[in-house]
Amino acid sequence: MKEDINNALRVLKNGGVILYPTDTIWGIGCDATNPEAVKRVYEIKQREDTKSMLVLMENENRLSSYVEEVPEIAWDLIEVADKPLTLIYPGAKNLAPNLINSDGTIGIRMTREKFTQELIFRFRKPIVSTSANISGDNSPANFSEIGQDIIDSVDYVVNYRQNDLSKGTASSIMKIGLGGEIQVLR
Repeated sequence: MKEDINNALRVLKNGGVILYPTDTIWGIGCDATNPEAVKRVYEIKQREDTKSMLVLMENENRLSSYVEEVPEIAWDLIEVADKPLTLIYPGAKNLAPNLINSDGTIGIRMTREKFTQELIFRFRKPIVSTSANISGDNSPANFSEIGQDIIDSVDYVVNYRQNDLSKGTASSIMKIGLGGEIQVLR
């Protein structure tokens, strides 16, 4: 795992794109603060850049660096979440502009997967996480379901958990407002 993290870090720091396991399904990722890297992920997925992607953080301590004001309800939701939960926050900041939704929001998930936590901790910035498939195709439940076109299009494929055949599922998604409003999206 250590070698995989070092290789992925090198690619991320150089503006590259990785294919990696998360706490949900395998993801395509890059430095969430690098607009060129984000653009490349959109191109790999053949996805319109108006359709936003989420970012992963290793813990909630970094939230205030990337969200203008963290709604109080967010802390409670993060604390009680027993399954992967993506929260959509208002007032995104310090992220690649082409990653932030037109309404100024950003989806952020705190990963509980040890590889991804360590990678993000050592990278010291959030990373993009979007399903490892062409936009509109089914999301792969594990590495064996990822298309060769996706594998060939990234700069580094993480070896860790490639043989894990357990079926991953996407996170729940909730949009939260500064006044404590919650909208369940998935």
